[in-house]
Order: sequence, then C-alpha cells, then structure tokens
Amino acid sequence: MKSYLDIIKLVWPLALGMVNNALMQFVDRAFLARESMASLEAIMPSSMLSLILLSFFQAIVAYSGTFVATYYGAKNDRMCQASCTAGIILSFIFGAVSLLFIPLGESVFEAFSHGEDVISRQKTYFSITVAGGIFLYGQMAVQSYFTGRGRTQTVFLVNLAGNLLNIVLDPIFIFGLCGLPKMGIAGAAYATVGSLMLQWLSLWLILKREERLRNDKSFSNDKVKWFSAEMLRLSLRIIRFGALSGLYNVLNLLSFTIFVFFTGAVGHLEVAVSNACFAVNYLLFAPIEGFALGAATLVGQAKGAGDFHLARLSGWRCALLAVATTAVLLALTLMFNRPILLIFAPDDPILSGKFIELGFTLLVLMAAWQVFEVFDTVISGALKGAGDTSFVLWWMLVVAFLFWMPLVVFVSKSDNSMPNLWSTMIAYVAVLSAGTLFRWRSGRWLRINIV
Repeated sequence: MKSYLDIIKLVWPLALGMVNNALMQFVDRAFLARESMASLEAIMPSSMLSLILLSFFQAIVAYSGTFVATYYGAKNDRMCQASCTAGIILSFIFGAVSLLFIPLGESVFEAFSHGEDVISRQKTYFSITVAGGIFLYGQMAVQSYFTGRGRTQTVFLVNLAGNLLNIVLDPIFIFGLCGLPKMGIAGAAYATVGSLMLQWLSLWLILKREERLRNDKSFSNDKVKWFSAEMLRLSLRIIRFGALSGLYNVLNLLSFTIFVFFTGAVGHLEVAVSNACFAVNYLLFAPIEGFALGAATLVGQAKGAGDFHLARLSGWRCALLAVATTAVLLALTLMFNRPILLIFAPDDPILSGKFIELGFTLLVLMAAWQVFEVFDTVISGALKGAGDTSFVLWWMLVVAFLFWMPLVVFVSKSDNSMPNLWSTMIAYVAVLSAGTLFRWRSGRWLRINIV
C-alpha cells in the first residue's frame, strides 16, 4: 500500500499541474466563445498547429528530465545539474529556431481553413504563441530538474500561479478591460505567453536561490561548464532520445489535427460543438498526462538505481491509478453534461438545444475512447522513461497513418457526420493501446540504457 501512496504523493502535483494547463485552455475557449463564434472556431486548429510545432522542441527539452531522474536514481547529483543545464541551453536554441516556422504555419491556414475572418484569427493566435515558445521551452528545462528529482510540489505551485495569471489576463486582454484595447483571440494568446513567462522566471529564481543556499556554484564554475565538450555530448544524447519523443508528439498531434480538419467540413455548428467537447476532453485527459510524466520519472529513477522489478511495478501502478481517476472524472462529466455544454452553447434556444444534444453524443464517444487511451498514455510514458522512445514513435506512426487516417477518409466520404468521425477514435486508441501494453509486458525496454 505504501508504494501506491508514494506514487500518489509524486503524481498528484503533476496531475493537478496538467489540469491547471487544461483549465487555462478551457478558460481561453470559454471566453472566446463569448467574444465570437469565429474565434471559437479558429482556436482549435490554430492551437493544435502551434502545439505541433512547439511540442517537438518541448519534448526534446523535457527529456532532460528523464536524464535527471536516471542520474538521480544513480545518486549522481552533478550530472542531474548538468542535464538541467543542457536543457536550458537547448531551450534558447529551439526558441530561435521556432520563429522560422511562423510563415509556414500561416500558409497552412490559408490552404485548409474556411473564411477570411477565421483564417485571420488563426494566423494571429499561431504567430503569437509560437513566438512565445522560448518561454515554454525554458520553463520545461528548469522544471525537469525538480520533476526528475521527485520535487513535483514545487512545480505545481509555480504552475498554479502562472495559470491563475492567465485566467486573470484572459478577460482583460480579450474584451479590452482596464482601459486596454479589445484584442480578441490575440489577447488569449498574449495571456498564455505571459503565464509561461512567469512560470519560467519563477522556477529559475527558485533554482538560483537554492543554489546560493547550498553555496553550490555548479551552474557557473568548473564543475559543470555551459560550453564544453562534456556539455555538447550530453546535449546530443538528450537530443538523440528526445527527438524520437518529439517526433512522436508531432506525428500524434499531426494525425489528430488532420482529423480536426476533416471535422471542419461537417458544418459550423457541428465544428463548434466538436471544439467545445475537445476542450472538455483535454481537461479530463490532463491529469493522465501527469500520471504519464510520473511513470516516466519513477521508471527512470528505478532503472538508474538498477531496480528493474520496481521499474515494472511503477509503470503498472501508475496505470491503475490513472484508470481509477479517469473513471471518476468521466462519470461526473456525463452526469453534469448539460451545465458543462451550456458554457459553450450559443444564446439562441434552438441552436442551444441542438448544441447540447450533439455534445452529449460526442461526450459519450469520448468516454469510450478514453478507457483505452489511459493505458496507452501512461504505459507509453513509462516506456519513454525507460528510453524506449523508438518503439513508442514507430508503433503510433503505423497505427495512426496506416489505420486511423484511412478509416477517417473512408467515413468522411461514406457518411460524413460528427458522431461517425468521432467513433473512429475508439478503434484507433484500442489498437494503439493493445500494442503498447504488449511491448511493456515483453520487457525489451529493460535492455535500453540512456546514460
């Protein structure tokens, strides 16, 4: 029983932190729904495309946390600090590189989106969030040091402060309160970037404060040099494993974004309902990402300590706790579906009725696929923590693009309705989770050594 309590102690701040992030996105969409239907329609594809780009570099920087966890398990504090430093260096490099992709993203909206007003809003949100990507990477780099060492409560408190700032800034920037001009969807983007900036600076100041209290100058003296052959080798090793994790994020999100663009051809009301339900889905799924990060940390620490039995148990126990959490959240969502959907529904009584009716159907389908997705996400996180990023990438690639995407195309041409399109997600995650569980049970990941 103690092992489960230890996992909960580690994971609950991560899970609540992910819920905070999801709540931030949820609040963005709720305010934008009141600003205009065009903004609500624009936010989903623009945020997804932004996430696709940022998630690649974010995953590489975040993988420094796996190195921290592994070295922490091996009781090598110096290399824990070196891994964090490598992540910080990479965050600055990737922040500059991300700017080069803004014109490409804007051309995607022109090619695939519908309506000049919607396209303009998509471009605005995308360009602001991508330009602010350096703060996301920086936050992730410094956060990795605390997460890898199991100090998740510090990360949670900083994350909470940042997201509260976002919620406060949203109505001020979006609707032009306190004497500011009305910025609409641009205001939501600026609020998000401001939140990330606060989190980055806060974690950095905490890290430097602890460094001074320990009288430890490891970030500036000869023990860990920022620019050295050792740091270059470590950074390249982080990139080697992290790039596969980043490609996984990109291709996974790309397949989902393609799916979103297919749903965009169904109808304006249907798209608004779908976007609203995806916002709810993200809010419910967020704590599971915390369990996945916890699984990666625990598996990395156990492998670093050479305890392979504990590594296995940690992965399974994280998955079981995630399933129990998801079951409760899904039951509450279906029970209170009407007040949840009314947050996004239009004021017109007729349209509102149709909105809620379709929304309930989509929420039921969402509950069905999340049963499978929980296992896949947490066990995939455990595999990444063990260094098995290659399998996680290639298995998702095969199932998403050789099975799910053809299925989506077939359904869109035969009976293009939103419930039918959403039903393809159930088949996709069922097949995906089956392969991931088989890989975990095989134990091949035990032979991988990342350090």
